Amino acid sequence: MDPAQVWLDTDGSDLIRWRRHLHAHPELSRHEVQTTAFVADELAASGIAARPLPEGTGLVCDLGPSDGTRIGLRADMDALPITEQTGLPFSSLVDGVSHACGHDAHTTILLGVAKVLASMPELPIGVRLVFQPAEEVMPGGAIDAVRAGVTDGVSKFFALHCDPKLEVGRVGLRTGPITSAADHVRLTLTSPGGHTSRPHLTTDLVYGMGTVITGLPGVLSRRVDPRSGTVMVWGAAHAGNAPNAIPQQGELRGTVRTGDHDTWDLLEPLIRTTIGELLAPLRVDYDLAYQRGVPPVVNDLASTEILHTAAAAMGPEVVADTPQSGGGEDFSWYLEKVPGAMCRLGVWDGVSPQVDLHQPNFVIDERALAIGVRTLVGAVLAAAAVG
Repeated sequence: MDPAQVWLDTDGSDLIRWRRHLHAHPELSRHEVQTTAFVADELAASGIAARPLPEGTGLVCDLGPSDGTRIGLRADMDALPITEQTGLPFSSLVDGVSHACGHDAHTTILLGVAKVLASMPELPIGVRLVFQPAEEVMPGGAIDAVRAGVTDGVSKFFALHCDPKLEVGRVGLRTGPITSAADHVRLTLTSPGGHTSRPHLTTDLVYGMGTVITGLPGVLSRRVDPRSGTVMVWGAAHAGNAPNAIPQQGELRGTVRTGDHDTWDLLEPLIRTTIGELLAPLRVDYDLAYQRGVPPVVNDLASTEILHTAAAAMGPEVVADTPQSGGGEDFSWYLEKVPGAMCRLGVWDGVSPQVDLHQPNFVIDERALAIGVRTLVGAVLAAAAVG
């Protein structure tokens, strides 16, 4: 019999209790102190010894045989600086902070998986559980976790992520890239300034900004293979106050994303060169701060098939195709070290209006928690079966 279902039949209500506690007590990236303590206490209650990650928040624990194959399962723990507007009775009790991305569900699911695995008389394979902090910032907690050795001795890594576009009871799968690389660009422009009646006597900073705003995305669309899913979007533009004064300083901030790993490696030098060429005729000085974010999550074929086996065991209707997302996810750093895969967990109730991740009224259908536990436990058993 399915060991996850056995546990769910007796203790599945704990998932709701855990998730609602975590939801009401969100903590921002690198400050997940209470969350870490809560998970550690629950693990200890089942005899699972967890060790903290070096940065002080987050946990890692090993279950099963110490020799032979070991797979990894990862969940993220942090919340976002977003004021919740769901009206739920267990809404965030922390001003300006909420679990608007579902990491409370991810943590709850992995905790449930730990309880299931601990309840089994014998595990057929070694399992490493990673409760990771700081997914929502760059550089993220995955880099710290990998540096601390969580991928050492692990043959495959798996994770899941809430998907508010997918109905509860379904698991979205895709081989190859499932998320995108996401880099941040901050461009500071400087000029002597001057009167708008005499732009020829100075350098027109705002005109230069406009040239970059439209020119950089346009050039990228002609220099990068469109099949890579590369997109450059500005999120902020600031310069000046007076309508008749050319300002001395301006700033542009935006993101550049791509679904192709090789293209990601080319983007920074291409963007630096292009900005210089666009501004050279205008003689506007500038400084570019380019922050590389995360690579795409690229699902390995064999690992995706393991997740497919786990999801299909709940019924063929559970498995769903899922498109590549333009969003970034630092689980990709694990897959830079070992093969693995991420799946999408349907959390939409099928009736309510669909609300996207990172919105203040984001909600999940809590029936998805049990589906998540069964998926990851099933992945452990499927991985053991293939060796």
